[in-house]
Formats: sequence, C-alpha cells, structure tokens
Amino acid sequence: MSLDLTGKRALVTGATRGIGLAAARALADAGAEALGVSASDGDYVCDFGDRHAVHTLAGQLPELDILVLNAGTIERRPAAEHGDDLWDRVLEVNLTAPFVLARELGRRMVERGSGKIIFVASMLSFQGGVNVPGYTASKGGIAQLTKALANEWAPHGVNVNAIAPGYIATDNTQALREDPDRAPSILSRIPAGRWGTPEDLAGAFVFLASSASDYVHGAVLPVDGGWLAR
Repeated sequence: MSLDLTGKRALVTGATRGIGLAAARALADAGAEALGVSASDGDYVCDFGDRHAVHTLAGQLPELDILVLNAGTIERRPAAEHGDDLWDRVLEVNLTAPFVLARELGRRMVERGSGKIIFVASMLSFQGGVNVPGYTASKGGIAQLTKALANEWAPHGVNVNAIAPGYIATDNTQALREDPDRAPSILSRIPAGRWGTPEDLAGAFVFLASSASDYVHGAVLPVDGGWLAR
C-alpha cells in the first residue's frame, strides 16, 4: 500500500481553480506529473460544452495513469424556468463530456491493464437540491456512471470511483454562501461546523489515485463534514 504517485501522469479537468486546482496540487505533491485542462487556461484548453472539442482533446492527450473528471457548471433556476438551453448546457458539460473522456481514455487504460479514474460527484448525487434540476440530474448521473464503468473495468485493473464534495467554498457555492436564509440553514446541518475548503478534498484524491485504493471500485466517497450523516 502506498500513497506515492511518483512516475504517474495525471490529468485534471477544470484545474485552474477551486476543487480542480486543489486536486492537481495534491496529486503533484504526491509525486505525479499533473496536467490541467480548462475552458480558458492550463496545459490543455477545451470547452466542455462543445462535443467536438472534447473529442479533439481526447485524441491529443498522452497516456494517463490517473484521470480526474472535475470540470462542471451550474445554473440556478426554478424548474419551471429552467429552459432547454440551460438543461442541455449543464448536461453536456457535467455528464456527457466526462463520459466521453472516461470512455476514450478509459479504453486505453483497459488495454494497458491499469488506471485510475476519479469523477467528481456532489451531495446532489444523493439529494434533490433546490432550483438546480439540471445540475442535480447530471450529478446523479455521474454517481451511476461511476458504478457502471466500475462494473465493466474493474476486472481489467482500472479503478473507477467518485468523490462527492459537501458544501465547499468555491465559485459554484458563492450564491448560497451569500444567501441570508440558506447560508445559515446549510451551515447548521454540517456537523463539522464550517463550509469545506477545496484542500479538504486533497487526501481523498490522492487515496483514490494511488495503490492504496486498488480494491476500491464504484465508490462514491462523500467528503462533506458529516452532512449526509445528519
């Protein structure tokens, strides 16, 4: 058992800020060569809402030992006002793009007989949320996709798992943290007594990327300050 990632090559999507940046730094600190991709910066640039661009990216990438599928978006609208355009964009970025990358890069891992794929799920992989129907649907899909791929690829030495962050202080939760009603309501339910930070997820990423998790398949690991236990 080892948490040492020396000699491993990792790719993190959405790596320029928040959870993705913390993941890339954690993997690099553990010894991996950590490559980043985002919509505007990084070692690779890709608009995850553009299916053609995602396929192009997949064809450009080198062999990977670790794939972290973190990039995502959110649209906060009541369901009755959540238009088709918002739905399509959120599902494309949050579910379809990760599937395409996992499929294309996972195929290579299966052929090689080793690899680690880590999706980023959400508390809304378990719960319904409020005013985010597209996001909730996409993250529910990520949890199920994690299990589906694990069932197929575990026999071939590829670990597919997900991390489900709790309420983390990032751009995606800024509106919640600034809401005078919802912010205290959320905080009161977190047993740890605080919002999480992206760095709180670092250990989970390293664990799932390392040989320490070789017998972990299809798990959706909450890192939530105890939110789901409440």
